[in-house]
Amino acid sequence: MNIAEQYFQKHLRVDEFKHSYLQEKVKLDIEYQLEELKNDIRTVKPVEELIKKIECIEKYVMTV
Repeated sequence: MNIAEQYFQKHLRVDEFKHSYLQEKVKLDIEYQLEELKNDIRTVKPVEELIKKIECIEKYVMTV
């Protein structure tokens, strides 16, 4: 494990840092999924595929 990983693991033990990190990770994950969905809409993907992606985002949000 390198120094950066050790530093990160040490900070993950602090509840406030862990909460903030996970909150930001979720936000970025959702933003990424929404960008993919927008691109799929722009390229006129099949409706079934778009609905599947929306359902996937919904599931992700419900688990957070």
